[in-house]
Amino acid sequence: MAYKLIDLFAGVGGLSYGFEHDSMFEVVAANEILKPMATAYSLNNPKVKMYNRDIKDFSIKDLETDLGIKKGDIDVVVGGPPCQAYSTVGKRLIDDPRGKLFQEYFRVLKELMPKVFVFENVKGMLSMMGGELMETVVSLFESIGYIVQYKVLNAADYGAPQIRERVIIVGTLGKPGFEYPEVTHSEYGSVGDIFAKPLKPWVTLGEALGDLPSIESGCSGTHYACPPQNDYQKLMRQNASDEILEHNCPKNGEHLVRLMKALPDGGSPRDIPEELRPKSGFGNTYCRLWWNKPSTTITRNLGTPSSSRCIHPKDARPLTTREGARLQGFPDDYIFFGSRGEKNLQIGNAVPTFLSQAIKEAVKKYLDNNK
Repeated sequence: MAYKLIDLFAGVGGLSYGFEHDSMFEVVAANEILKPMATAYSLNNPKVKMYNRDIKDFSIKDLETDLGIKKGDIDVVVGGPPCQAYSTVGKRLIDDPRGKLFQEYFRVLKELMPKVFVFENVKGMLSMMGGELMETVVSLFESIGYIVQYKVLNAADYGAPQIRERVIIVGTLGKPGFEYPEVTHSEYGSVGDIFAKPLKPWVTLGEALGDLPSIESGCSGTHYACPPQNDYQKLMRQNASDEILEHNCPKNGEHLVRLMKALPDGGSPRDIPEELRPKSGFGNTYCRLWWNKPSTTITRNLGTPSSSRCIHPKDARPLTTREGARLQGFPDDYIFFGSRGEKNLQIGNAVPTFLSQAIKEAVKKYLDNNK
C-alpha cells in the first residue's frame, strides 16, 4: 500500500510534488488558504482533497468525515508555514497569537501523529531571536515524541537551476535513522577530488531556459525556439504541447528598457552610464541574472525589475511567469491560476520540485527501512 501524505500550507504544490509523482505515496489531502493557489493545486492534483480555508478551521474531524482518516492513519505530513517574527520563546510560543501559523501546524501534527513530518522554512529561521526560535520549535516537536533533525539544503545541489537555501526540519516518530538526501550537483561538479562521489555541475539558467524564445518588453512567445538541447529541457517539455503558456512580459517604460539593455550579463546599475541609473533601489535591484550560472532565489516579484535580481541575462526585460516556473522546476504543462501577480506569487513561494523529489527519496528510504 502507498504511504499516505497530507500537505499543509500547500501553495501550488511544490513541496509535495515529488511525493505526488511517486506511486509509493498517496497525497490524500491538502490545505491552502489562498483561493488562486488552492485552485492551481487542484488543477494539477485533481485526486487530492483540497481544503481551501484558514488552517485554524482545518482539523482531523474533516478528514474523518470526508475520508475516514483517523489518528495514526497518515504516514507523512509536509508543510511550510510562514515563519513570522515571534516575540516569545519557550513553551509560550504555542500560546502566542503571533505564532498562530506554526501553532496550527503543531496542532494538526498532534492530531494526526504521522510517522514522519517535514517542516520547510527560510534559512533565516535559524538566526531568529539569536537561535532561540529554532530551539523552541525543535523542543515542541520533541515534546510529543518526535526525533527531530534540521539542516539547510540548497536546491541547486539537487538539480534545480537556482540557488535557493531552505531549512528542512524532519521529525520521525519514535524511531531514529532518517538521513538527509546526498547532494547530486555542485558548483563545479566533482572537479579536483578523484575519490569523491561523482557530482554533476550546477544546472545554469541558460541550460534551463535556452529553448524558450527571446522576447522583448511588452511581447509574448508562444512556440519553442528550438528542440530540447539538454536533459533539463527535455524533462520540462516531456508532457507539454507545442504551444508555450505564460511566456509573456508586461510593457516597461522607455527609460527602464534602455537601462536594462545597457546591463551586461550579471550586471548591476553600477555597470552602466550614470544617466541611466535608477534614482533609488537596493544593491540587488535592477540587476541582470547570469546566463552561465544558476539563478538567484526566485521571489514573487520575479517580473518586477526594481525587485531582487530578476532581469533576463540577454533580453531587456524581467523574467516571464513561465521562466520563473522553469527555474523552480515546474514542467511546462504545470498550470497556474489567476492574474500575473497571483501566478508569480504561486511560483515565488514554492519549493523547487527537484528539492521536493530529493526529500521524498530520503523519506521513502526511512519508511521502507522502518515498516
